[in-house]
Amino acid sequence: MAVITLDSEIQEALHQLGIKETNYGTSTGSNHFGSGESLSSYSPADGVLIGRVTGTSKKDYEKVIEAATEAFKTWRIMPAPQRGEIVRQFGEKLRELKEPLGKLVSYEMGKSYQEGLGEVQEMIDICDFAVGLSRQLHGLTMHSERPLHRMYEQYHPLGIVGIISAFNFPVAVWAWNTALAWVCGDVCVWKPSEKTPICGIACQNIIAEVLKQNNLPEGISCLINGDYRVGEFMTQDKRVPLISATGSIRMGKIVAQAVAARLGKSLLELGGNNAIIVTPEADIKMTVIGAVFGAVGTAGQRCTSTRRLIIHEDIYDKVKEALVSAYGQLRIGNPLDQNNHVGPLIDKGAVDLYLKALVKAEEEGGKILVPGGVLDGPGYESGCYVKPAIVEADNSFEIVQEETFAPILYLVKYSGEVTNAIAIQNDVVQGLSSAIMTNNLREAEAFLSATGSDCGIANVNIGTSGAEIGGAFGGEKETGGGRESGSDAWKIYMRRQTNTINYSTELPLAQGIKFDL
Repeated sequence: MAVITLDSEIQEALHQLGIKETNYGTSTGSNHFGSGESLSSYSPADGVLIGRVTGTSKKDYEKVIEAATEAFKTWRIMPAPQRGEIVRQFGEKLRELKEPLGKLVSYEMGKSYQEGLGEVQEMIDICDFAVGLSRQLHGLTMHSERPLHRMYEQYHPLGIVGIISAFNFPVAVWAWNTALAWVCGDVCVWKPSEKTPICGIACQNIIAEVLKQNNLPEGISCLINGDYRVGEFMTQDKRVPLISATGSIRMGKIVAQAVAARLGKSLLELGGNNAIIVTPEADIKMTVIGAVFGAVGTAGQRCTSTRRLIIHEDIYDKVKEALVSAYGQLRIGNPLDQNNHVGPLIDKGAVDLYLKALVKAEEEGGKILVPGGVLDGPGYESGCYVKPAIVEADNSFEIVQEETFAPILYLVKYSGEVTNAIAIQNDVVQGLSSAIMTNNLREAEAFLSATGSDCGIANVNIGTSGAEIGGAFGGEKETGGGRESGSDAWKIYMRRQTNTINYSTELPLAQGIKFDL
């Protein structure tokens, strides 16, 4: 990888992360190789080339699968608490390298430096969670209907877990999957987004060092790079029993069909069209803070970003006025400058989609309250900086029904009871994150009930964005139904087995069936 014309601060971060002027791309541990097409990574912050990465060819991929398969034979028989110790060491390395990795995340993806640090902290947190989990991979014991029999269930490692991650969280989502998969006894093959490949290399370097220090097979953690065609190597490979894929609904449907065709398992984390309901009994100050961060944080490129604000007519004008005022205070610029609130979109393709969405919103009858547009001039040379926009709209608009990965917030008015707002919120195909702002207990409980929000995440008096790792993360409907991170999400990475032990001297059959010889 050739590193050129980079700021000295970024060069130092790359050096600390073990990224030098060499050929990176496909990797089994510290063994880097590659013969596929080259990828170039440009920072959306300033348009500078960070580096070039060699993609993974089919021949390279076969080497990776071979290494992972061999590593699994060793890794699966290591006691789970010992696997947890390796994950603990990985977490300690992340603590040591939090600043340079957070800086790289910010620079390559475009999110603010504080958010970059926060993303690495998520990696550290999931490692801590996984370490504790390594001593709690429990099954159940149940009573048999037959005398002198014992029944129980246990969980065993699956094998190779294929991870396909998106650019918006270039390191955390991989860690959510891999930390749990590792303590479960699985090995992992990761295809990071082709838009943020350098972050993938940095993470691979970190875990490769931990594995080397513990004399463990490099194939426990493997890296492949490239576009969707490289992802297809895994989705179509029956040697990879589980594919965890994060991305768009369109991508998820393709992955799901390919994996289902070979009867594999999929963990899908797809699009969100997240809404905050604002009732007459909401705290307006809290509402504005939650809505603004949810809508403009990461430049609207979180899967949990707030896309819609559903506001009761009695307070609609008051909330609208407060939001417009807050947007006037936003500072847009270099994400490494902590004085800025909003960084760039990932690339000019994302800018184009943002502009088209604003045009379509107006064509459908939307009213622009805070105009959007592309910023230019000093500091905006990359062409990826845009203005966060607010549009008054109707939930039925085609563009409102879609997920636009950009800082566009749609205001939707409702009247009557909170059930009307819930119906509006649920009237989209996505079902990831949702929130209600209210101090009314009955409204909050209605929102959380079986007839309330149909999303995988439902919050009261906080926004849609920013999930803790202790709870399972994921959504319903076309969001894919997957669950990652906390709670019992670990079970997807294991195969479940029911066991019956007969410790009698006879062989009674279930259901009282008689079979005498």
